[in-house]
Amino acid sequence: MTVFPILVLVAGALGLLLPGSFKGWSESVPYLLGVVMFCMGVTMTPEDFRGVARRPWAVALGLVAHYVIMPGLGWAIAHLLDLPPQLAAGVILVGCAPSGTASNVVTYLARGDVALSVSVATVSTLVAPLVTPPLTLLLAGEYLPVDAGSMVTDILKTVLLPVLAGVVVRLVAGRYVQRALPGLPWLSAVTIAVIVAVVVAGSADAIKSAAGLVFVAVVLHNGLGLALGYGAGRLGRLGEPGSRAMAFEVGMQNSGLAASLATAHFSPLAALPAAVFSVWHNVSGAVTAAWLSRRGR
Repeated sequence: MTVFPILVLVAGALGLLLPGSFKGWSESVPYLLGVVMFCMGVTMTPEDFRGVARRPWAVALGLVAHYVIMPGLGWAIAHLLDLPPQLAAGVILVGCAPSGTASNVVTYLARGDVALSVSVATVSTLVAPLVTPPLTLLLAGEYLPVDAGSMVTDILKTVLLPVLAGVVVRLVAGRYVQRALPGLPWLSAVTIAVIVAVVVAGSADAIKSAAGLVFVAVVLHNGLGLALGYGAGRLGRLGEPGSRAMAFEVGMQNSGLAASLATAHFSPLAALPAAVFSVWHNVSGAVTAAWLSRRGR
């Protein structure tokens, strides 16, 4: 789905140039995110879960790498760039989010280990209610008050329950779902684009005044995450395809969730890093995938 980064870029531009068109839409972001998570659940099969059981070491490595590297990088970058408290908390929250919803597609385009990518993305999403809030409290608590308990509830409602609902629908109505599967990636892509437009629109003024600093933070966060994720795969002896999967599972975040949580628990300004990350990581992911696919395995 190579048009996805273009779609996200266009959505971000619309949110920035026409913020008034999305006025009042911010409350819809958790529900839109729920649609994306439901689509993810519908695409899951028992084989995906069996894949976790077959390679517990590789999946565990991916999970630990994801929730150590990205939160740690977010905290380090916030300190390195001396970010204001709202932006620092936003960058850290992006790092504490689970794997990005497009990571599986990008891994496929890069000719990486898609089965491993799906397994790590699945587990990182399922454990997010238990991991993301305490990590955010630990690392961002020095910048802003963090209500970890309320954050757990929000993640359960916007991520875990929709995913589980999608899995149930797939099990109960698999024959009908099969017919709709080709359209689900497009539905997810359009929904993510709308989320990006809404979040960017809500932070349009802040983007114009703090765009340079936030962009540097996001590029460093994403780029180092991709590189260190790939390195973790090589150190773990997962082979070239596995290392490519690790790169995207570590470096690509569920920034839609981060934007939703930042808006609800911090402020629209704190959602700015997530908004920029939403655009950038899809572009950088697609470019990196194209480069890796040309290198062969």
